[in-house]
Amino acid sequence: MLTVKGKKWIVVAATAMFPVVAHAQGSVAGAYPTKPIRLIVLSSPGSGPDILGRMLGEKLTREWGQQVIADTRPGASGIIGMEIASKAAPDGYTLVIITSQATIVSVMHDNLNYNIVKDFVPISLLGTTPFILAVHPRVAANSIRELIDLAKSKPGALRFGSGGAGSPPHLSAEILKSMTGIDMQHVPYKGVTPAMVDTIAGQVHMVISVIPAVLSAVRAGQLRALGLTGAKRSPIVPDLPTIAETVPGYEFIGWYSVFAPANTPSAIIEKLNVVMVKATQSSDMRERLRNIGVESLGSTPQDLAVHLATQREKMRAAVKASGARVDR
Repeated sequence: MLTVKGKKWIVVAATAMFPVVAHAQGSVAGAYPTKPIRLIVLSSPGSGPDILGRMLGEKLTREWGQQVIADTRPGASGIIGMEIASKAAPDGYTLVIITSQATIVSVMHDNLNYNIVKDFVPISLLGTTPFILAVHPRVAANSIRELIDLAKSKPGALRFGSGGAGSPPHLSAEILKSMTGIDMQHVPYKGVTPAMVDTIAGQVHMVISVIPAVLSAVRAGQLRALGLTGAKRSPIVPDLPTIAETVPGYEFIGWYSVFAPANTPSAIIEKLNVVMVKATQSSDMRERLRNIGVESLGSTPQDLAVHLATQREKMRAAVKASGARVDR
């Protein structure tokens, strides 16, 4: 009888512990954050993710009174930053902005030291943006059709810069090559910003980048915009045609989201989600994002998980169809 009662007592004690655990997790979330938060950006300063990360950081800093710092970690197509984020303590004080680039890398590389699905937990989708294909002003092309004709007349002569093998600018150009039959040389950089700088300097002929990163250079006459990668024109540059108007079926969209290391307490994830959705849906941030060509969004963690899975399959198919490789 004593053994039976002992077992019953153990079961009751174990059952009684669950509310204590839940209360403890809730208490942690209630106090969070109590110190600065690091928001890892996988690309160079001045890139689209960096611009958006700093905007988000400003909103969260004002909301919580704790500084949210954008920490740029460019190089290796974002792999370096993803490795850092995957190994960070799952306490809500290290977050990472994951974009289409990280998705492409996850399907192009077989030997990554992290798993984009298993090692991270989704928080919220922030926004989407098309890319602009821009050339150096001395390139003898004023439209996508003229660029295609120029590339066909000089196979392999044109060089395009990107933020690295497997980056969105790389894959978007590879898709254009495969759909039109043109031959251009890929020149990878440690981030799209130095690729754009070299395009402005004439070291490479072309770059594809998100609107926030390239628009000021286009407006200053340092680059000539030829086409937009989205399916429809952008109100930011309404006179700029889409590439699809010349190459039917072409489309490539960039997107921004925030993830945390796996095993971050669900109560903290929920608190982060609420404040991020509030930030992206605020009228001032929506206007600021609209001015740089980003459509402001906000999602549940579950919807972001579905989005990631869908994008991985889409990018896997695009990589296979384009023939893009890591070593290019």
